[in-house]
Amino acid sequence: MNAFDMPIGRLAMRCVSHGFGRRAMDIIAAFVGLVVLSPLMLLIAVALLLESGRPVLFVQPRIGAGGQLFRMYKFRKFDPRCDAGGLALTLANDQRMTTVGRFLAFSKMDELPQLWNVLKGEMALVGPRPESLSFAECFRDGYEAVLQYKPGLFGPAQIIFRHEAHFYPRDVEPTVFYKEVLFPAKARIDLSYYGRRTILSDTALIIRGVFIVLGVTVDRSIGA
Repeated sequence: MNAFDMPIGRLAMRCVSHGFGRRAMDIIAAFVGLVVLSPLMLLIAVALLLESGRPVLFVQPRIGAGGQLFRMYKFRKFDPRCDAGGLALTLANDQRMTTVGRFLAFSKMDELPQLWNVLKGEMALVGPRPESLSFAECFRDGYEAVLQYKPGLFGPAQIIFRHEAHFYPRDVEPTVFYKEVLFPAKARIDLSYYGRRTILSDTALIIRGVFIVLGVTVDRSIGA
């Protein structure tokens, strides 16, 4: 199943090998993470159920390596009564978010279920963020090269744009701003990094990303 109904979708998207070492690291870290964090994930699930009911998880098709679709899992941040066809972006002070959802968005704990995607091999610990189908058209003019790499939880673009919800100007339609400004910026960062990545630099990115989530400032040179 291909993500695109456009000319780029008919191209043979050859993926760069993820490598045995990275895949082994992904499997071990995802398995350990799911086991160690299972009590926290259960607590989050209960909080969501008590606050706004089901579903606990937000499941959405995302664009993976080679332009192939996969189901990405996150903890639900929005009220379940929200229109499923609404804005495909999360903005600062988004009125669709529940109280628990705001905490999850701030702490990035909504991303924890993606450890299952990593374990399944659909995602990696380090890689570009998987885009939703709403932004499939952005993969053109050379930016389709991002799809050579397996999407991930951590990466240079995720760290730089970790407060992306606050980047949107009030006088520009958010989707337009994302397509014309944020997506190209993130794609350029990704293409600059993943062409020269090493397991050591990936490890440094993971460490830096974890510390940032915990609110600890880490030297900017890590993962550079």
